[in-house]
Amino acid sequence: MKKCSHFDTFVEQALCQNHLEKICNFLLELNFNEKSDNQINSNKKYLSCENCYLGNLNQETQNRLCLCASCLFVGCFSLNNNSHIQNHALQTGHWLIIDITYGVFYCFGCKDFQYNQTVEDFLNESFSKANFLPYGKFSEWQPSQKSLRILRKITLNSNLAVNQNPIGLKSYRIKPTSIIGLRGLINLGNTCFMNCILQTLTHIPSLRDYFLGDQHICCNKKNDNSNNKNICLVCEIMSLFQEFYSGKRSPYIPFRLLHQVWTQVKHLAGYEQQDAHEFFIAALNSIHRNFIENDVNCKALNLDKKKFINYNNCHCIIDKIFTGGLQSDVICSNCNNISTTVDPFWDISLDIFKNTSKSMKSSSNQLPKEALKLEDCLYKFTFPEILTSFNCSNCKSSREAKKQFTMKKLPVVCCFHLKRFEQTNRVHKKISDHISFPEILDMSPFMSNISSNPNYTSNKETSNIDNQNRRLQTNRYFLFAVVNHHGTLESGHYTSFIRLKNDQWFKCDDHIISKASLSDVMNSEGYLLFYHKIWHEYE
Repeated sequence: MKKCSHFDTFVEQALCQNHLEKICNFLLELNFNEKSDNQINSNKKYLSCENCYLGNLNQETQNRLCLCASCLFVGCFSLNNNSHIQNHALQTGHWLIIDITYGVFYCFGCKDFQYNQTVEDFLNESFSKANFLPYGKFSEWQPSQKSLRILRKITLNSNLAVNQNPIGLKSYRIKPTSIIGLRGLINLGNTCFMNCILQTLTHIPSLRDYFLGDQHICCNKKNDNSNNKNICLVCEIMSLFQEFYSGKRSPYIPFRLLHQVWTQVKHLAGYEQQDAHEFFIAALNSIHRNFIENDVNCKALNLDKKKFINYNNCHCIIDKIFTGGLQSDVICSNCNNISTTVDPFWDISLDIFKNTSKSMKSSSNQLPKEALKLEDCLYKFTFPEILTSFNCSNCKSSREAKKQFTMKKLPVVCCFHLKRFEQTNRVHKKISDHISFPEILDMSPFMSNISSNPNYTSNKETSNIDNQNRRLQTNRYFLFAVVNHHGTLESGHYTSFIRLKNDQWFKCDDHIISKASLSDVMNSEGYLLFYHKIWHEYE
């Protein structure tokens, strides 16, 4: 989805002229339903294209009715053929239209569907007041008779091609309580560390949509032999997603994937217990490398393979979802020169600290003496520290300086690693202190652009209302997975909590899947915390 100047201009003018209210009233009238004698009457059935009088959702053609967002002209629309609503747009310059059935915006100028949070909130608020709508908002999509005939024909041909008896086409509707995608994983010998990470990856919505949408085009499709060392790890991950969302409920055995991990990540080979966080980073790195080497779309970008490890120029799905930007500012105490660097990150490792110093203060806050919750750990991570000896490139002197980390760019999925394993020359132990973590996390206080003051150190200070509202939209996350470690540093076991839609939580303990409550999740120890953005930013 590309950023559309036509849509931005329309939204600005429509809000000023109350034009969105006219559109809402028009759509509400069309979607009005009145149930009588087990029949549903809708005003949409009386509506037709103003040029050809074609009704809405014609079963033989795939045309459907759309509304001109500027003048409320009603015309038929098709992505494949020239339609009357498109001819109207070319003649008048009214590029934006609204699908009457689904309520989505489309721009003929940019040739793409458009989305705006302000418009969406306005429409939702208007529709929520109209409790007579059939499904609370717009109608559900149902396949037309033509689509069903094509699906039956494809299914019949594919069955005959493999010498199987033809079977009838089955239609599945995912209910709100559906648990499709939830499947146990067999422990292949101390592989619980891998299983809990695979459970997390398979329940990331954008990653699931990518792999189930066949968007990965592999260069090594000839290599079907599982013993081939050059087999694509991304293809194995795609097979994993297909197995998880196939509807099967029996535990899955990821032996091919384990073999590829051993082949490509040598230090994780063998049946010894490994660290789940280490496997998570190694898995992302390996999948990223396989995208660069084997994916047709990534190769088409002509990336420099010597620089791809920096993740600055890569456009693969891993970097689009997991890569964020960590900004480091070092301020010289002599000349106040600021040295700024931005480094990519896939996760944020946080100390579980107990601080007894009372000297570390900011302009309005004092660092918490100990970590009691996730936000305390983040405040400690972004709290400025004093460098006793810093060689300034501006004033050429070695002076004291102040260094501070902030978030320049937030990823779609943010992973927080709580450092529970302390291994030094003197101490080898696991920190089992309970750190509370929220279901909804706002990362706004830890962003780099929270203040224009270069000497800014207060993480809790807020700016004007407009900026605050924007941060609430773009920087808020919801918790969707928690990985826990049970046991000691020497021996232990990994499990995970996974969130499905409608706030259903499940505990994944290798091949055993059990229902869990939100309190079970929040009271767990927490080793890896996975948060997903509530609101997506479109480039």
